[in-house]
Amino acid sequence: LTEKAAGQVRKMKAENKIHDEHGLRVGVKGGGCSGMTYVLAFDEKPNEDDKILELFGILVFVDPKSLFFLSGTVLDFSDGLNGKGFVFNNPQATKSCGCGQSFGV
Repeated sequence: LTEKAAGQVRKMKAENKIHDEHGLRVGVKGGGCSGMTYVLAFDEKPNEDDKILELFGILVFVDPKSLFFLSGTVLDFSDGLNGKGFVFNNPQATKSCGCGQSFGV
């Protein structure tokens, strides 16, 4: 999680009146045009087996299966000419689609 992405998470929490103690769930699930899709959501509390990180004041929850596929990934936020949104820079992804939300390993 970059500092810029953390700032956007804080902004989204404030806009949606989400409590500070809620964490950002980062994960993957099967699907998408390249085989796997990234998942972002807010969770009230972590699951028992989640890896819990605190980055730039943001709690991040990652389940063990997703952690395997996300190891080394940097979650950034882009607001440039190519569009606005979260960007996953995953060194394990061997292929991805044009939307940037789907990948394969």
